[in-house]
Amino acid sequence: MDMGKKVGIGLIGSQFIATIHAEALKTVADAEVLAVMSPTEGNARSFAQKHGIPNYFTNIDALLAMKEIDMVVIGAPNLLHCEITLKAAKAGKHVVVEKPLCMNLQEADLMIDACKQASVKLMYAEELCFTPKYVRLKALLDEGALGKPVLLKQSEKHDGPHAAHFWDVERSGGGVTMDMGCHAIQFFRWLNKNNPIKTVYAQMSTSVHTDKTEGDDNAILILEFENGVTAIAEESWTKLGGMDDRAEIHGSEGVAYADVLQGNSIQTYSSKGVGYAVEKAGNTVGWSFTMYEEIWNYGFPQEFAHFVDCVKNNTTPLVTGEDGKAVLEVIFAAYESAGTGKKIQLPFNSTADKPYKLWKKRN
Repeated sequence: MDMGKKVGIGLIGSQFIATIHAEALKTVADAEVLAVMSPTEGNARSFAQKHGIPNYFTNIDALLAMKEIDMVVIGAPNLLHCEITLKAAKAGKHVVVEKPLCMNLQEADLMIDACKQASVKLMYAEELCFTPKYVRLKALLDEGALGKPVLLKQSEKHDGPHAAHFWDVERSGGGVTMDMGCHAIQFFRWLNKNNPIKTVYAQMSTSVHTDKTEGDDNAILILEFENGVTAIAEESWTKLGGMDDRAEIHGSEGVAYADVLQGNSIQTYSSKGVGYAVEKAGNTVGWSFTMYEEIWNYGFPQEFAHFVDCVKNNTTPLVTGEDGKAVLEVIFAAYESAGTGKKIQLPFNSTADKPYKLWKKRN
């Protein structure tokens, strides 16, 4: 494309994650957000006014008809990701899809094929690959400071999903594993240079939120890579006191611990609770870790600077639709493991339309 032209962007969605997208893109010099779409006109209008976006729509086709838009960012519920991607590809738009990629492996193939046929990029928005503290953690491993990786760990915990649709497994596909376990899986693949995963074992439970969801609100995943590395993910929707996000690398020559919030946060006690720049990450009454530059700390501006550069300069994305499908395959294997009590071998192909069904079949 014209190197002097900014990349025109359309946002699809107007809730929590779309706010992060809009704020992150404001920091990207080559990006110009031209439109936002939400099925609720009031939400679309107020979002556009708040973020200085010149156009708003309630219809996806109207947004895609704008010739000035080069790239769309999908921040809609999971069950809409595939349908929107297929439409965007047909309209010749590059696509950034929020995690998880889609509802099932068949949809993933449709999305990947449609974008290839249309010669547009399908980019998978996994911000942990851009989170500054985790980027430095990976650099320690890559430069040999920790020797050969032996054990990788990552945990993400808070008291429930930001997006209300995640409580409904028919709209989201699963619980905390689908919502947050997807982060850990791609994080491990990235740290371990996309070495193939050979087995998945998972334990899941609905421990607290039985009145809100059929999905898992606590999960532990154990992944075995073909190169001998083991990875453990701990995911929870039941942890009070705000977000907790940390990782470890245990290597043959050293160990490193990274906590996204502590060290980049202010230890805080509040009897009322603490508000964040975008939205509260859980109930923060009492002790919590107050973020500064929250969006930057999680790598969203860095992520979108990368995706915009991929469109403008036709470079290869760090995280692609194929990565999103690989993550989804592990998620399906994890729900199968939790449902059967068995270690699941990869590759794992499932025709289930939603991963949570593989877990629930145990009943």
